[in-house]
Amino acid sequence: MVKIGNVALGEFPLLLAPMEDVSDPPFRALCKAQGADMMYTEFISSDGLVHDAKSSLQKLDIYEYERPIGIQYFGAQVESMVKAAGIVEAANPDVIDINYGCPVAKVACKMAGAGILQDIPKMIELTKAVINSTQKPVTVKTRLGWDEKSINIVEVAERLQDIGVQAITIHGRTRKQMYKGEADWTWIAKVKENPRMHIPVFGNGDVDSPQRAQEYRDRYGVDGIMIGRASIGYPWVFREIKHFFVTGELLPPPTVQERVDAARQHLQHSIEWKGEKLGIVEMRRHYTNYFRGFPNIKPYRSQLVTLHDSSEIFAILDQIEEVYSNEENLVTA
Repeated sequence: MVKIGNVALGEFPLLLAPMEDVSDPPFRALCKAQGADMMYTEFISSDGLVHDAKSSLQKLDIYEYERPIGIQYFGAQVESMVKAAGIVEAANPDVIDINYGCPVAKVACKMAGAGILQDIPKMIELTKAVINSTQKPVTVKTRLGWDEKSINIVEVAERLQDIGVQAITIHGRTRKQMYKGEADWTWIAKVKENPRMHIPVFGNGDVDSPQRAQEYRDRYGVDGIMIGRASIGYPWVFREIKHFFVTGELLPPPTVQERVDAARQHLQHSIEWKGEKLGIVEMRRHYTNYFRGFPNIKPYRSQLVTLHDSSEIFAILDQIEEVYSNEENLVTA
């Protein structure tokens, strides 16, 4: 049984990655229903929390059916991170996660996210301050290093554990790589194989199929896998991986009905949670994956990503269901 502190996650948990403008309550509900064992919020700015930014505070919304769930946040200053930890703790997540992995310039260039990989002593100081300020288990998500010349994740993971971090998720790329090239899980395996490590070590990066999930589980010995981009518009990835682990067989892909129903639910909840304008806009990135493989889908998808009226979008979803439900030889994988 894998545990973060006293939070039980099962024998080999599948985690939903914290993704900006993706891992919100509407999307998390779909992933939970499809078997995600642990989920994280979108990452939240500590400065935004301290200064009562509406967009940051809204991201603290979590629901009982989502548990266990972690709230992830980021920042570069000890004072604001400690203050924000109190705000995060008040939202009552199961886990508080610190983001030391975001590679985007607006975060990293402020020495937050992956930027702090350039200053490991500061990372340790900041993390220790957060741990000392909260009763919640504190975990970390990070990368291998700033660039290929400064890969130090084995040492960093051990130091984080020694100050009280209760689990670590490692994305198998450096900050310099962003999301390009292949994730190098051999470094993640080295962290797990370190005889001094006893906290859960989760791997992240490039897991996009049940076969690859099993390969990485068996080859690299991690305690669980975090899935990000492969879940966007495809929450079924969690159930497919779990089924493959147990049976060695691939599940049939979701039906047209399942895909349309998921898109409807996602859109409806997005509008309810964010308001119509933002809910519609932030839903657009998911449609490609919801309807990947549908022949001649482009005209429908073009409307889904350009229309601004929810009733018109729901009507397009109805059309997709009607047109494709009886389509022979429909490729939905």
